[in-house]
Amino acid sequence: MIVNWQGIYAALLTPFTADNFLDREMFTLNLNVQLDAGIDGIIIGGSLGEASTLTNNEKWELLKISKEVMKRPVPVIMNIAEQSTRGALESARDANENGADGLMLLPPMRYKADKTETITYFKQVAKATPLPIMIYNNPYDYKIEVTLQMFEELVEVPSIQAVKESTRLLANLTNMKNAFGDRFKILCGVDTLALEELVLGADGWVGGLVDAFPAETVAIYKLITAGDYLGAREIYRWFFPLLELDIHPKFVQYIKLAARQNGIGSEYVRPPRLPLIGEERMSVLSIIENAIATRPNLDNYKI
Repeated sequence: MIVNWQGIYAALLTPFTADNFLDREMFTLNLNVQLDAGIDGIIIGGSLGEASTLTNNEKWELLKISKEVMKRPVPVIMNIAEQSTRGALESARDANENGADGLMLLPPMRYKADKTETITYFKQVAKATPLPIMIYNNPYDYKIEVTLQMFEELVEVPSIQAVKESTRLLANLTNMKNAFGDRFKILCGVDTLALEELVLGADGWVGGLVDAFPAETVAIYKLITAGDYLGAREIYRWFFPLLELDIHPKFVQYIKLAARQNGIGSEYVRPPRLPLIGEERMSVLSIIENAIATRPNLDNYKI
């Protein structure tokens, strides 16, 4: 399937059962609710998907399930977050063999690679796979920034086609567009900056809260692409307290709780993460329940 790197790409949650196995039924339910809402692609095994606690076999199982059960075919992107070049090459090969349509590629994990090492890593992975690649640029969490100068060296690699922009610097999007035009598709990777980046010309949005509120996420994107900025802003302002759940260290637990409250997820997480309890759970639950109670009627918008 051709990946055009546009629209809403959902960074999928990984649902678990109470005894810590993959919850295939909940995964299927959540995926298809999002597809019904109009998402344009999915990403498996990202940070929100608790990738660091999944085995490779579980990742490939989720990939295969998604291909088998989705009501409407969209690109399936596999996240590659490895500590070694060898590990990344093996993961890229396995993703291709198991049916992935593209890759989201992080810089090397744990070791803070320098500019040359990072570029070499990206190029070696790209050379080893026929799949198109989106670079995940998130120095805030992963401590390596892919700078404009580094992208200048990646222009020559045709399979590196997109960027998940998570630097949290709005100017970076405009700088990328000024430097490279449409050479790289840019997808916003921070929920709390989505409206601003889409207005500034981002090609899409890799969403987190889309796992719990897919229709509202898609509505914002469609309204902006239609030029209805006021309508998008109204929904975005309602959405914002929820979107802030995406930038907390416990964003996995928070978003899973939101999905549960909407009937399309569960709270089970894989240790060392633990479910929310006490005042923290009640505080997050209050935000979610208030949002559900004041949910905008999307029929009032020309989408």
